Amino acid sequence: MPRALRVEYPGAHYHAMCRGNNGQEIFLDDDGRRLFLSTLDEVCQQTGWLIHAYVLMSNHYHLLLETPEANLVAGMKWFQGTYTQRFNAMFKRRGHLFQGRYKAIPVATDPREGGLEYFREVSTYIHLNPFRAKLCGEGYPKPLQGYVWSSYPAYCGLARKRPEWLVREKVLRTCGLKEGEAWSLRGYREKLERFMRFEEDPGAGIRGAFEKQMKRGWYIGSEEFRERLDALLLGRAENDNHRGDQRKAHGPAEAERLIGKALEVLGWEEETLLSAKSVQAEKQAVAWLINSHTSVSGTWITERLRMGHRTNCSRAISRFRHGKGSEVKKLKGKMLKCTG
Repeated sequence: MPRALRVEYPGAHYHAMCRGNNGQEIFLDDDGRRLFLSTLDEVCQQTGWLIHAYVLMSNHYHLLLETPEANLVAGMKWFQGTYTQRFNAMFKRRGHLFQGRYKAIPVATDPREGGLEYFREVSTYIHLNPFRAKLCGEGYPKPLQGYVWSSYPAYCGLARKRPEWLVREKVLRTCGLKEGEAWSLRGYREKLERFMRFEEDPGAGIRGAFEKQMKRGWYIGSEEFRERLDALLLGRAENDNHRGDQRKAHGPAEAERLIGKALEVLGWEEETLLSAKSVQAEKQAVAWLINSHTSVSGTWITERLRMGHRTNCSRAISRFRHGKGSEVKKLKGKMLKCTG
């Protein structure tokens, strides 16, 4: 069977998920879950992604993901590949971690194509996953908000520090609630509690057309939304609504901008940077900056900064990222000034 085409466009929303190879666990323990979330944090910085909802189960994950730029494929390739490498290193494993390709199903959000109805359904589905798995929630000793490996506690106001990439505003709006008002978080929790008691819908999330789209479909939305996706695949769609300076680039153009800013901060000429050895802290700092805040590949960074072999670049970035010395801290501060 031929592979389904990936639909990418600026401002797209996806229900993304992937399972462990042969049903195996993809986290093993809480250290693995923290590793997954820290890797998710990195890819969101690189690509500009926004996460509206997520849940980590034992052998799979779910994300409600927004891509302000059309960079789903590049971002997911880095994300799953990097997490697999780190997972294998942490748990002394080898081989594939995930089962085949990830699923990334486009979700309608345009008012002309069903509005946020489908977006609300996906976010609810994701947050209720632990309840569906009979781990917690109504009728179980542990409340749903007690499942910490989900964005749901943050929607209940329980997360001590909410990551910048986790955005609640749109999900709350789908429920008639408003970000920034304390009662909204209570209102969202009460709404999901009604779902768990099947008061919102006697078959809430267990059957129906939505479930079929989630499990077998290639899009989640109305026929109008499907027609627009068809047009995109045929190259006929107009994307004027997504053009302009309000959309920040995370590709080669942004990488070049960061290099220029870094040179200004360091007071270096470009040739000084390019001729420096890959073990030099300043060169490592620039490589780290590009890697952390753009979606360009390691090969691109290696060739652009003249770092020799791809492995040299990867080691240099890792060494700088985990460095604890005062020089590294000072250079990180300088590099972060370049991102404004």
